[in-house]
Amino acid sequence: MARSKKQAPNVVVVLDIGTSKIVALVAKVSHHGRMELIGMGRHPSRGLRRGVVVDIDATVDAIQHAVDAAEQMAGVTIEHAYIGIAGSHVKSYNQHSMVTVSGDEIGINDVERVVDDAVKRISIPGDQKPLHILTQEFIVDNQPGIRQPVGMAGVSLEARVHMITGAVSAVRNLTRCVENCGLKVDDVVLEQLASAEAVLLQDEKDLGVCLIDIGAGTTDVAVILQGAMHYTTVIPVGGDQVTNDIAAVLRTPIHAAEDIKRNYGCALPQLVSPDEEIEVASVGDRPARMIKRHTLVDVVEARFAEIFQLVQQELHVSGYDQAIRAGGIVLTGGSSQIEGCVELAEEIFGMPVRLGLPETKGGLSAQLQDASYATGVGLLKYASEHLDGITLVEDDDDVTETVIHARPNAREEAGMVDKMKSWFARHF
Repeated sequence: MARSKKQAPNVVVVLDIGTSKIVALVAKVSHHGRMELIGMGRHPSRGLRRGVVVDIDATVDAIQHAVDAAEQMAGVTIEHAYIGIAGSHVKSYNQHSMVTVSGDEIGINDVERVVDDAVKRISIPGDQKPLHILTQEFIVDNQPGIRQPVGMAGVSLEARVHMITGAVSAVRNLTRCVENCGLKVDDVVLEQLASAEAVLLQDEKDLGVCLIDIGAGTTDVAVILQGAMHYTTVIPVGGDQVTNDIAAVLRTPIHAAEDIKRNYGCALPQLVSPDEEIEVASVGDRPARMIKRHTLVDVVEARFAEIFQLVQQELHVSGYDQAIRAGGIVLTGGSSQIEGCVELAEEIFGMPVRLGLPETKGGLSAQLQDASYATGVGLLKYASEHLDGITLVEDDDDVTETVIHARPNAREEAGMVDKMKSWFARHF
């Protein structure tokens, strides 16, 4: 077996730690910013419930298996990684602030002051910690819609910011699981933000769009208006609840219910012939049975309708239900690929809906062009954006190659304002 190299500065690793699966992706980033997928590992997740760690040992074991598979494929020893986080513990806040410009033109210090003041105005519970601070827009002398005010003339500078927080305990437990695998955590990234970067088009972000990422344990929601993140929330219902419903109604084991969902699941009755039958395994040693597929469809439709209605309610209460009508709804996540899911969503929301698949141009494997990998691809894009500067180094085989220095990770950046100036501030 070839000797594994250490993780080079131009090699990025991400971990999508979900309720149903752990995915480890390894990519090499060229000096042109092109990513090449060189390693991938996937393992069933057994230690999380609705995005939150409930069994550290089981989670560590699953992460280790995924990392080992990615290492073997990539031929490198993984030492550090970016990780995604989700769960109903995630909260979001919008805030506005204004300062007087200190000189003849707006400088970086003015931007830092106005963002810092907006952040200080947000009161978050003691058990929450900031994950991301994103700028929505700047306003110079009552002129809104400005994305980069530095160098502009003005007397007053206003900023609208969006803060995303997560439970301290949830973040700590997730990072501890990764560290128990001998890895350093580069940064913790909210999963729907990563998914948004992977599947949304710029036109959609500009017009106003809602991303609905349907995972196994949760449904993550994000609203982007005029290119900026305005609202994020998490619905504590996902694909696992569909599987549980099938198991209960059809009286079949969980593993069989999952197979039935994947192979025959449909969220819209009119797409299924009323005469079609499927075989359903029974519990214990009882013989399998034949049932009408419509019975299954009724179960699937009811749960997906509930998910979409809960999202619709959140959008109405938050006031963003009308703002997204131009861009509509984009569905992603593994559970969004059920037949009829898009059509059911269109009926409930009354606006255009499409299935969002991650963009894999630029060296990423076509294997990742699947909605279940949206978060992983988005995390790779995040990680690649945190590489800066070019130098010449020599690898273990004494071959000189061009690599990219790693920018200090977000945990090492000083203060919340610096975190605001991260990748998301440039993309949303």
